[in-house]
Formats: sequence, C-alpha cells, structure tokens
Amino acid sequence: MFLDPLDAKQITESVLARSRADSCTVTVMGGDDANLRFARNSATTNGARGTLTVKVASHFGQRSGAASVAGAAGVAGRDDDALAEAVKRSEEIARLAPDNPETMPPLGPQTYEAGAAYDEATVGVRIGRLAAEAKPVIDEAEKRSVDVAGFSTVGRGFEALATSAGLFAYDQRTGAQFSVTARNRTGTWSGWAGVADNRFARVDASRLGHRAIDKAAAAAEPVRLDPGKYTVILEPSAVSDLVGAMLHNMNARAADEGRSFFARPGGGNRIGEKLFADNVTIFSDPADPVAPEPLFDHDGVPRRRILWVDGGVLRNLATTRFWARKTDRAPIPPPRTFVMQGGPTSIDDMIADTKRGVLVTRLWYIRMLDRQKLVLTGLTRDGNFLIENGRVAAPARNFRFNESPIAMLANVAAIGATGHTRGGESEDGGVAAPPLLVKDFTFSSVSDAI
Repeated sequence: MFLDPLDAKQITESVLARSRADSCTVTVMGGDDANLRFARNSATTNGARGTLTVKVASHFGQRSGAASVAGAAGVAGRDDDALAEAVKRSEEIARLAPDNPETMPPLGPQTYEAGAAYDEATVGVRIGRLAAEAKPVIDEAEKRSVDVAGFSTVGRGFEALATSAGLFAYDQRTGAQFSVTARNRTGTWSGWAGVADNRFARVDASRLGHRAIDKAAAAAEPVRLDPGKYTVILEPSAVSDLVGAMLHNMNARAADEGRSFFARPGGGNRIGEKLFADNVTIFSDPADPVAPEPLFDHDGVPRRRILWVDGGVLRNLATTRFWARKTDRAPIPPPRTFVMQGGPTSIDDMIADTKRGVLVTRLWYIRMLDRQKLVLTGLTRDGNFLIENGRVAAPARNFRFNESPIAMLANVAAIGATGHTRGGESEDGGVAAPPLLVKDFTFSSVSDAI
C-alpha cells in the first residue's frame, strides 16, 4: 500500500502520541507492485501485491525494544488496536533489555536533498504492459528454437521515519525489473540478461531477450577449461555483485579496529591510499539520474553524494552515528545503490584485444571466504565463453572463483560504458556498472552446471 507524506505522517503522529518511553522512533514503509512470470515460452502467472508495515522502536535510557505490525493493504498501520499493541510490546521489550552503551538518541529535524528515484510514468504501468514487453522475447525464442523463462515487475514504494525528537522524513521511489534466462532445447547451454531501474521506460526487454537468446543459441559443445588465472571480461551484472560486496564491507569501525582489508597496518584506516586502478571511480548519490540513492538511512541520517573511490584512491568508509561521535567524524550511511564510472571500451573491443580469456555473463551463490582479505567465492552462470585470438571461440564450462574485488579493481585493463544492471546477489537495488576487462582473475575449480 502506497501512502503519501500526509497519510504516513498521520500514522507516525498517532504512534508517537501513544508512546510512554523516554524516546521513540516510528518507521512506516510499504508499496504496490505488479509482476509477470513466463516459462517455456509462455506466460505462466501474474499478480499484484500491496504491503504496509509499521515498526515502533522504544528507548528507556540505553535500553531499546522494537515491535512491528504488518498485514494486508488497508489494515496494517490503520488499525488503532494493532498500533497500540505494537507500542506496548516495544516498551515491554525495552524495559527487559540490557543497557547498550552504543545506543544513540533519536535524531531531530534534518535537511534532505531532492531525490531522483520516483517516476510518475512508471506508476501507470500495468500487467498488460508487462505482457506486451515480454511477448517479442517469447516470439524470438520460438523462432530460434530456444526456451526462455523470465520475470518482470513494476511498482512503487515509500518509507517514512519519525522520532519523538521532532524528525519526520519521507522518501518514495519507483522500480522496474526484467530478467530472462534462455536455454537451448538440448539442455547443454544457457544465457541470461537482466536489469533493474527506477524508470520503466528505460527497460528494453526486447534487447535483453535477444542478448540472452543469442548466448543460449551457441551451437558449439561447451569446452572444459582448466582452473587458474585468466584474463576475463566481466559483464555489468558480475561487476555489480563484486563491487557491491566490497562496498558492503567498507566500514570505518571495522577498519579502525583492524578487522578488515581497509585497516592500516599499525592502526587507523586506509582512506587516502591508492588501492585500485587509475580508471576506477565509484560513488553514490540520491540525486543521481541513473541510480539514485534513498534520501536517508534507517536512523534518518541524510544521504549525500559520496565518493567511495576516486581515480583508484579510497576516499570514504561508511560510518555509523556511534562511531562518528567516538572518532569525531561525520556519519556516512552505507550505500544502497552505486554508480561505477565507465570508460570508452566496448565489449567487442575488449574481446578483440584478448588473446585468450573468458567472457563472464553473471555470478551467483557468492559467499565470503576471508573477511580480512575480502576474498569471495562464487560461481559463474548462464553464459561463460572462451575467447581466443580476439574472438569468441566456444561456450566454456562454468567455474567457481576465489577472488577479491580489491584485486579485481586493481587489475582493470579496460572499462566499458556504464549502464543499469542487476546482480545475482543484489536483485532489489538498481545500480549502474560497466563491463570490465580484468587481468589475472582466479578460477579455482570447474562446475559442470550450465
């Protein structure tokens, strides 16, 4: 269920009026979306959904407790008895909780920048439009004797945050996704393409479908390559997952306490050090027209444009309010979306410049191996290809990789144009990432799955 600022504020004021705690924070969030699934070249299901959740956090000194109420659209958040019960439960939990010396008082009024994540035209898209966008993909698959399955969704959401200290913050965003997996009818090979964006008009389903189908239709038998270090071309989806994992671990406290890669030997952190290739720049920004950030974090701290990496130099680490106070810094919320700046080199040019390497479409099942060194493991999926002498020679069996995004970004040889994408591990947020040509990427073993 989507609420405008006035309706959301009415709920938060109702909750705050019931509070008997020393301080109270109320979060209201919800939204509406429509979705379409297709498989084996036919639409299979469609649906529409509305969600609404109210969360109450109560504080007595340094003791905190939280409770929430959620339900069908039109019920959660509008039911006085349910709201009263959530307030009561949160206060009971807080009274029983131990003191937390890192508890921060709720924020008072803040100033937020104008966001760029809401698109009115996207709000008007219905399931019929999703079906119309999927049909050319299904038709092309039939024409080329390939099976496709996919998912598309469009919707809008909001988040409101209010505190007993006088803060009220409201943010809204729209979103659209389309992904398609194609598989040849012998079951020996597959391809994938997908994107997430806050504007439906920028989702080109036909182009994505053709890309996945082209990969799945590769006629040659997949070759089995030996594990080892390879020159790789990582398509944007793979890049988004690896860069996103790195950003998730860029935390000032962990670095200052010597618990992360970003810790400086002898104490402190590595802000200001050149850790990556010269052409690596990564930022997040609520006002960015391509991949806008939310306006605030869970505490209501305003998000601003943040340069995380600039020309290969580490510029910032996420800093909580507690750690900012302790170290006399400004708080910096961790990014929810990001943009990695692109370059002039197309994927075709990367292929032409590669004597021997592997083209990687996307990754999945990514897990941490070594947090201190920021080494990840995972699998390639849905479109690995051997490159020899400047051309795509054959499909290649998938690999498990053991690699650090730090090393990946230090070994970048070329960067392509930045575009919207979505990862296998970070499907919800729209990010913008380029393809990368990377040297010495480590594949640790072969996977026979396609």
